[in-house]
Amino acid sequence: MQQPAAATTAQSRAPDWNRIRLDFPLLTRAVNDKPLIYFDNANTSQKPVEVIAAVDGFYRRQNANVSRAVHALGTEATDAYEGARKTLARFMSVRADELVLCSGTTFAINLVAYSWALPNLKEGDVILVSRMEHHANIVPWQLIAQRTGARLEVAEILPDGSLDLDALYKAMTPQVKLLAVAHVSNVLGTVNPVREICRAARKAGIVTVVDGSQAAPHMALDVAAIGCDFYAMTGHKVCGPTGTGALWARRELLDAMPPFIGGGEMIKEVSFERTTFNEVPHKFEAGTPNIAGFVGLGAALDYLGAIGMDAIRAREAELLAHLTEELQRIDGLRIFGTAPDKAAVVSFLIDGAHAHDLATLLDLDGVAVRSGQHCAHPLLQYFGVAATLRASLAFYNTHEEIEGFVAALKKARTLLG
Repeated sequence: MQQPAAATTAQSRAPDWNRIRLDFPLLTRAVNDKPLIYFDNANTSQKPVEVIAAVDGFYRRQNANVSRAVHALGTEATDAYEGARKTLARFMSVRADELVLCSGTTFAINLVAYSWALPNLKEGDVILVSRMEHHANIVPWQLIAQRTGARLEVAEILPDGSLDLDALYKAMTPQVKLLAVAHVSNVLGTVNPVREICRAARKAGIVTVVDGSQAAPHMALDVAAIGCDFYAMTGHKVCGPTGTGALWARRELLDAMPPFIGGGEMIKEVSFERTTFNEVPHKFEAGTPNIAGFVGLGAALDYLGAIGMDAIRAREAELLAHLTEELQRIDGLRIFGTAPDKAAVVSFLIDGAHAHDLATLLDLDGVAVRSGQHCAHPLLQYFGVAATLRASLAFYNTHEEIEGFVAALKKARTLLG
């Protein structure tokens, strides 16, 4: 039996990226009669055949609800679901019993907002967020501030798109009770020094929430070493199915937090007089979960592990350098985010061309990129622009695709005059 490409390359320690690319069926299709160039990976990643087969196999052979039946299918489904939790815990370098499975980063951050922040914050307290946050790490804190009387303060960035660390540390006053920060910016690609930031916050008695959505696809995670209190991630950006993700939190915080949503499976006993809640992490996992999705996520993380996250990061750095070099040769093109440490994300504009117009013309040439504000309105306001074009790469992209993308971009610019 032929081994998956990822396993073969891991054993040889020399990834064959062209062979790995063949594991992704969607990358072989055409769009508008042109070979697809998929550069929208920060939005969602493509899925290898192992993930598709795992989801399909679950529905064909194991489909049953978890933790609710003693029959064989129920046991198999539960084992598969809890196995995915263990796989995810290894991927994040955390304990499985501190990992709440949920629909993604947005849900995870809201869980922290309503189960930790709402009971603990009060009038006069400060929630500190960075300028580069995704709306999912801004809006929940605004809602909590409105309900508690706390206020939101902003940690600013520098012109190159990196955090102004000196200003951030000065902003860590005794009034700040919570700091929410992205590990990697979804617009700028900036990799924030979250370990250093969380160390400073801990000394100041500040609880930290790290949004890991854009970090998990690009680098090996050691959440325990980061030293944060909460870490959120999403599955569909790491080659897994949509509707999957997780919140890691310190066990003592999870034990003290009330449930976010009530229902089945998050309880031990229910009467009309009182309810006894389940153990952590299950007390935060009400209702029937996305079982097949998590089976697929487990397969995705096994796939990435077989390649090696260090190899993936090196490959993407190589692609990023090539893309950046090519874009810098285009007159009138401005890149947003030039921090020294970046993930493979490039947001840019070209003088005289609207981002949406360019994206529409690129699509006619089979190129998929993101245009707009990328769920980061305050960040684009800082740069004084209404929208940008974003090209985001993954390890299965190629240097040839970069050349094709740049050629299509130059053609689109010409058509726009």
